[in-house]
Amino acid sequence: MSKGKFAVGAIVGAVAGIVAGVLAAPKAGKDMRADLRAKASELKKDALKRTETAKEYADDVIDETKEEAKEVRERTHRAVDASKGDSEKEK
Repeated sequence: MSKGKFAVGAIVGAVAGIVAGVLAAPKAGKDMRADLRAKASELKKDALKRTETAKEYADDVIDETKEEAKEVRERTHRAVDASKGDSEKEK
């Protein structure tokens, strides 16, 4: 979860820096708006790419967790079955 918060913070920081840089630069309003649109488009593409990467990572983690849970469940069933067998032998 901290990686996600870091990524969001980095994106927000980048946007703030770009906006501050563009607004501080001595340009005409038309040029400034064009620069802002271009930077916004660039940031949007980057954010979409990072979002897709995060989704793929989350899917991988989910799949691994499901597989591990299945293995634990199977081991637990085997242990319970073995325990039942041992307790029946003691009777």
